[in-house]
Amino acid sequence: MKNIVILISGGGSNMAAIVRAAEHERWAERFGARIAAVVSNKPDAGGLAIAGAHGIDTAVVPHKDFATREVFDEALARVVDAHSPALVVLAGFMRILTPGFVGRYAGRLVNIHPSLLPAFPGLHTHQRAIEAGCKVAGVTVHQVTTELDHGPILAQAVVPVLPDDTAATLAGRVLAQEHLLYPRAIAGWLADTLSHIR
Repeated sequence: MKNIVILISGGGSNMAAIVRAAEHERWAERFGARIAAVVSNKPDAGGLAIAGAHGIDTAVVPHKDFATREVFDEALARVVDAHSPALVVLAGFMRILTPGFVGRYAGRLVNIHPSLLPAFPGLHTHQRAIEAGCKVAGVTVHQVTTELDHGPILAQAVVPVLPDDTAATLAGRVLAQEHLLYPRAIAGWLADTLSHIR
């Protein structure tokens, strides 16, 4: 069984969408894959309760307990490695990962970003898209590399920017696409991985 470990920091809406897809689309039967664990850097992350309700193992590695990013990432990696992950999924995990952590999971670490990368890496993507006069915005699923919000693109979805959009209204429409795109991109990654193994 291929284990997927999801890292979160908050409410876990993308994580929940992935969990629902794994259940409804029978990833265990189709891909031999399952969501093995959900790990958060925040003890009060709402997504932990959602994962627990689905019978998924959860763990917390509070980043505030560690003096440096490197020490935190080492502790996080030990928790992740306990599940022998085939894929590590960042789903609203609000930490910049060290090169050591990224290198450890090279080729099996993915992230979702609320813009059409390479446009608008980093924060405040929706406001920046509006201020730039973009006619479209969107979302990108990509493999994680040491360069922030870069790496090979796995999937994208386009969302129109409406004349009366605010950052909040645009974010809401983009989030709806995130919930569709992320599970689809992960299923595609699993299918592609299987095709290389066979």
